[in-house]
Amino acid sequence: MNRNIRTDLAIELRENYEQDSKIEGVKIKTVLNEDKSIRTTIIDVVNDMGVSKLGKDIGTYITIECEELNEYDDGIHQPLMQELAARIKDLLGDSKSVLVAGLGNRSVTPDSLGPLVIDNLYVTRHLSAAKEKEEPDSDGLVISAICPGVMAQTGIETVEILKGICQNIEVDTLIVIDALAARSSKRLNKTIQLTDTGISPGSGVGNNRKSITSKNMGIRVIAIGVPTVISVPSLVDDSMDLIADAFNQKYGKSIMKEFSDEQRYHLACSLVEPELVDMFVTPKNIDELVKRISFTISEAINSIISI
Repeated sequence: MNRNIRTDLAIELRENYEQDSKIEGVKIKTVLNEDKSIRTTIIDVVNDMGVSKLGKDIGTYITIECEELNEYDDGIHQPLMQELAARIKDLLGDSKSVLVAGLGNRSVTPDSLGPLVIDNLYVTRHLSAAKEKEEPDSDGLVISAICPGVMAQTGIETVEILKGICQNIEVDTLIVIDALAARSSKRLNKTIQLTDTGISPGSGVGNNRKSITSKNMGIRVIAIGVPTVISVPSLVDDSMDLIADAFNQKYGKSIMKEFSDEQRYHLACSLVEPELVDMFVTPKNIDELVKRISFTISEAINSIISI
C-alpha cells in the first residue's frame, strides 16, 4: 500500500511545524485583505536546507485562501480575482508572450479545472500580430492557450507537447493550470496555489508524470492549482481529533498530538480497507465548484491583458 502523505500544497507541508516556529531556509509572510475574507500566505524556499525541511523545490509558493470560494457568493469574485491577478502579475515579471496550458482531463470533473480555464480565456496571439503591424511599439501581454490532454488520451508526455509548442511560437513564460490534491478537507475548493517552480502533473494522486519546470522547459514556468480531491486516509486523518475527543473529552486531542503527521497517516491507512487507501474523493457539487473557480482564474488572467 502507498502510505505517503498526499498533498500538493506547500502550506500544508509548512503545517508539519509549530505555527510560530521558524523553519531554516524558509521565509513565510501572511497578508489579509481589508475585510479578512482573503488570506494570502507567501512561502519562499531559499536554499537547500529549506528544500530538505519543507520538501519543496527552491522558489516561491503563494497560497490564497478564501472560505467563500466554494459558496454561491458573487461578492467574493471581484476581490479574489484582483488578488489573484496581482500575484500572477508579480510572478510574470517582464513577460511579453505567455502560453497558458490547461492540464487535466475534461471528461473527469475534478480534473477539468485546466481545460475550463482555457474555455474562458481571452486569447490574443492571433490579434497581436495584426496590431504589431499598425503599432510596432505597442505594449501588452500576448496570450496563447492549449489543452494538451492527458497521456492516456494522447500517448505523449505533457511536457513533450508543451516543449514543442514553446519552441515554435517563441513564448517567454508558460502558465500551467491543474487540479491538485489536498491533505485537509477544509482546503478543498477554497485554496489557490501559485508557484514559480513548475508542477509534476498527477503527483498528488500518485500518478507521477514528467515535471514541467523552468529547467526542462528553458523558459519561466508558473503553476496555478486548486485542490479538488482528497485521499480517503487523509479524510480519516481529518476526523481523528474529533473521534479521540469524543471518546475522551479531556485528553483526546492532546493524545493525538503525540503522533507525528506520518504516524497519523499510517494509522489512518490501517483504519480503512486496503482497496480504499489509494482512493480519492471530491465534493458532490464539484461540477459547480470547478466551473466557478475556473472562471475566477481565467478572469484574473484576462484582467492583466492589455491589447
